[in-house]
Amino acid sequence: MAYNEQLVAEITRRVISALQSAQQPETENHPVSAAESPKGFSIREIGEAPVGAYPDEVVIGLAPAFGAAQTKTICGLPHSQVLREIAAGIEEEGLKPRFIRVADISDVSFIAKRAAVYSGSGIGIGLQSKGTAVIHQKDLYPLSNLELFPQAPVITLEIYRKIGKNAARYAKGQSPVPIETVNDCMVRPKYQTKAAILHIKETEQIREGQKPLALEVVWQDGE
Repeated sequence: MAYNEQLVAEITRRVISALQSAQQPETENHPVSAAESPKGFSIREIGEAPVGAYPDEVVIGLAPAFGAAQTKTICGLPHSQVLREIAAGIEEEGLKPRFIRVADISDVSFIAKRAAVYSGSGIGIGLQSKGTAVIHQKDLYPLSNLELFPQAPVITLEIYRKIGKNAARYAKGQSPVPIETVNDCMVRPKYQTKAAILHIKETEQIREGQKPLALEVVWQDGE
């Protein structure tokens, strides 16, 4: 079937209009409830995040809805597993992951930039709820970056682990080979409407003026 960009745009416009008209008071609850959380996994905000002072850390910045109003990526990967793979990749390189929530913006480039600024190593990873990821460095402009992973539907758990490893390598002053990913030209038309909906839901969770928040991320046996 031929891709009709005007039809996709019209469907997206109608879905967005319907979402904006709907009242969804439950999305204002930022902590993950027991019903929403995967078994054995929790994210808890524990106050304002400090700027890092240790060069052996990589800060992972989560978007406003990540692990809270949304718990899976656009292709259905649980956020719990995404974070575990990134953290494991960082730890395999001998560094430590630290998690913050960037609650005042939903753009992944700015989230990653904020994570890098708050990182003692100057390297941060930004994650949108739909799964888009960026590896950033604190002295780069927000729309510049070290590595960008814009096609969330083709990012696997293996790639998320590699993102953690490469971020740690940058933090150690190395020049790692950029991570190769699949480039699927049909991803955009296939997921455009769903991506728009998820971004709206992400943006609804923004808390204007909120400084980055420190997070306690816990996995238990079986998760």
